[in-house]
Parts: sequence; structure tokens; C-alpha cells
Amino acid sequence: MEQILANGLYLGAQYALIALGLTLIFSLMNVLNFAHGQMYVFGGFVTYTVVAQLGLPFVVGLFVSAMTLAVMGAFIEKFLFRPVIKKSTREESTMLLAAGIAFFLDAVILLIFGEKQRGVPKIIDGVLNWDFRIIMPYDRILIGCLAVAMIIAFILFMQYSKTGRAMRALAQDRVAAQLMGVEVDRYSMIGFALGAMLAGLVGGLLVTITGVNLGMGGPTSIKAFLMIMIGGAGVISGAIAGGFILGMMESIGLTALSSYGDITYLVIFATLMVFLAIRPQGLMGKPWG
Repeated sequence: MEQILANGLYLGAQYALIALGLTLIFSLMNVLNFAHGQMYVFGGFVTYTVVAQLGLPFVVGLFVSAMTLAVMGAFIEKFLFRPVIKKSTREESTMLLAAGIAFFLDAVILLIFGEKQRGVPKIIDGVLNWDFRIIMPYDRILIGCLAVAMIIAFILFMQYSKTGRAMRALAQDRVAAQLMGVEVDRYSMIGFALGAMLAGLVGGLLVTITGVNLGMGGPTSIKAFLMIMIGGAGVISGAIAGGFILGMMESIGLTALSSYGDITYLVIFATLMVFLAIRPQGLMGKPWG
């Protein structure tokens, strides 16, 4: 039981960080960013390039990944999503644009990095063995703690900084925030950049554990959407809750259903369908949106 709990918390911290970036973009712009998984993969490849090929420290690779994805997110919002949102009244336009960006990033990743699995050496060696109840490599413990620290830093930033308060006001009521003097375009760009940066950070963190490859973008996006559906679309606390719930469900499923083959996600999807039929707004979302 202790091992299942430890694995669930480790997975949940990663998943919550992924979901935070996606739900931030959705809450600010009402955009479902289907390219979020590809941004995660791109961040992992950037960290791999800096650490494994250039020989620089892992912290430098993580920083470069975060900055690269933040700049990428800012450009995507300013030059792609912003014009489409202003010129089109149909929500399908932004969805198709996001899907197109996802395919474009897949092509860019294939062109620059190739399709092979890439990874970096362990940043810390050794395994924690607590009375055979919990067996966990130290690098996973470190990555999990870093993910939790980043979640806490994000919450504090959104709660207490001027930029965070402006983005929260924008998420609650875009028109009212604009009437109160909030620069909508500026903070939408900052929010998209921050969401992309979070995706890049998770990719950079996990390249040390699971590595990255071209095919991970789509499944990562699906998991991110699962998390915000569980917690409630556009709700930051819901994204965190959804991430830890999905991580715990996956940990329990992989342990309890291991003898039945790889049906963990079949059970998770079936459970989610039943849950959404009962509460379509998610755990923390409101029925009216």
C-alpha cells in the first residue's frame, strides 16, 4: 500500500504540473491547446540537447527549456491565436489552429531531433529502500519534490503577484477585467507563455526518468485533458486535484490489474465516462461554466 501511495504521489506531481499549464491557457483564452503535449516533448528534447550534447549542468538545461518554451508560447499566442480569436467568432477555429500547431511541432521535432528515444544520465544515483515497503530511486524522489515545489511556486505567483492577480481577474471575467484597466492582450500572452513554460519544465524534468520521443506528444495531451476534465476545466485547484487523482488511479491500476494485461487505461477511461455522466463539470467546476 505504501508503494502504491508513493508511486501515485510521484506521478500525480508530474501530471498536476502538466495540467496546470493547459488549464491556465484555457481559463485565460478559452482555448483547448491540443499542442500542449508536443510542447512537453519539445522541452524534453531541449533539455536533452543542452545536457547530453552540450555537456552543461541539468539545471542549465531545465532553465533553457523553460525559456525556450516561454518564448515559443508567447509567439504562438501573439501571431497565431490572437489574430484568429479577434477575426473569428467560432470556437472551432482555435481548436483547428491548436491541432495544426500540434502537427507542425511534431514535424519540427522530427526534423530537428529525429524520432528516436532520447534521455540524459541520472542526475542522482541510489535507491531508497524503506523496510521494503517503499522502494524508490532517489532521482524520482528529487524530480517529484521539484515538481511539487514548482506547483507551490506557481500557486504563490498566481495568488500574490500583480501579474498573477491580473490573470486571475482575466480568467474570471474578461470584459470586466478589461474595463478595470487590465491589458488583455499582454496578460493573455504572458499566460500562454507561462502555460507553455510549465509544459517545457515537465518535459525537462522527465527526460531524466522516462526519456522523450516523438510519439509522446499525443498521449501526454490526452492525459492533460483527462486531468482537467476530472478537476474541472479552467479551475487551477481542479487541475492539481485531477493530476493527483489520475496519478493515484494509474498507480493503483498498474498494481492491481497487472495480472490482467495492459488494461489500466481502459478501466480509467470507463470510470471517467461514468463520472462525467454524473458530474460533467468535474469535481471543482461549476454547472454554468
